Amino acid sequence: MQGVSAGTPRLEIRGLGRRFGGRDVVRDVSLSVMPGQVTCLLGPSGCGKSTTLRLVAGVDRQDSGEIIVDGHTVAGPDRHDPPELRGVGLMFQDFALFPHLSVAGNVGFGLTGSRAAKRARVMELLERVHLAGYADKFPHELSGGEQQRVALVRAVAPRPKVMLMDEPFSGLDNRLRDGIRDETLEILKEEGTAVLLVTHEPEEAMRMADEIALMRAGQIVQQGAPYNVYNAPADRMAAAFFSDINVIRGTVNGALTNTPFGQFLAPGVPDGTDVEIVIRPQHLRIDFDRHGRGPDPTPEDGTPARGVVERSRFIGNESLVEFRMDHDGSILKAAVPSVFLPKPGTVLWLMIRRGRCFVFPVRTQDSMIRD
Repeated sequence: MQGVSAGTPRLEIRGLGRRFGGRDVVRDVSLSVMPGQVTCLLGPSGCGKSTTLRLVAGVDRQDSGEIIVDGHTVAGPDRHDPPELRGVGLMFQDFALFPHLSVAGNVGFGLTGSRAAKRARVMELLERVHLAGYADKFPHELSGGEQQRVALVRAVAPRPKVMLMDEPFSGLDNRLRDGIRDETLEILKEEGTAVLLVTHEPEEAMRMADEIALMRAGQIVQQGAPYNVYNAPADRMAAAFFSDINVIRGTVNGALTNTPFGQFLAPGVPDGTDVEIVIRPQHLRIDFDRHGRGPDPTPEDGTPARGVVERSRFIGNESLVEFRMDHDGSILKAAVPSVFLPKPGTVLWLMIRRGRCFVFPVRTQDSMIRD
């Protein structure tokens, strides 16, 4: 691992901003990445993720804020170090290997030192990714997965302090993706490299990241460990980014919201406020024993509500069943483990686990995007 003071981030971003055509593309972005840590910038297309990465790399210049690498400011109000002086490595979806250079030539490109030292570093890394026997081959002779491994070790070879990765695995098929992602992380963590990864795929972020920074409209709207971001979303849009959601509307009265599933707590929300109760399909329970007759539900389960099956389908490891609810005609989705495919028109009773719900004041779409 490269030498760095204990507790000093490899990468620190403070108040980063960038405008194009009078519009804030990146606005007041701040985060830090420690040695060996993977931080993921996650969000929909156009939210400012890749622009943030370009600013850190130095291929674009910020309008405000600072970028600090290993304790040294590389970009600020009066400073803009070029990319080659920032100590960062870059990996993109496009492998961008040099077609006229061998595998060894690609990995060794840009390395300094004696020929023997460069060759030793190249072969060390090729051995790590099981490509030592491919040193003299050319990129066109490799598969997509092999080219990705070469691109990885080429980026790692100069021992960058920070690795910037812009959806580098999206061009790989699912069969290869998991193995190469795990291999990549293992090498980067061993090297003590701070990784800033851009993706629009929540599953990839959850799998790879130590910390997720969820972006929307140029801002970080929530930041934290994957478990916390998933289980304590900042708002409805944050919850919906990670999975399908069900939304039930209600109005607060005395810190409580009445719904067909019983009352839900809404602490700190003023009376008369319209709220959305959000629950994921896997937490909507079908009461197979009740059918309107069974034992009374526990307070945690809430009140059963009657629904009629609209559609059901098997999606691999679970079944997704859509219900039209009696109380208001809305559609709610329930995820059921294994195979469960009730016919349309089947009447079932549903319950909601209160502890798995999120209650958010209703906000207009415009304000959610702006904020």
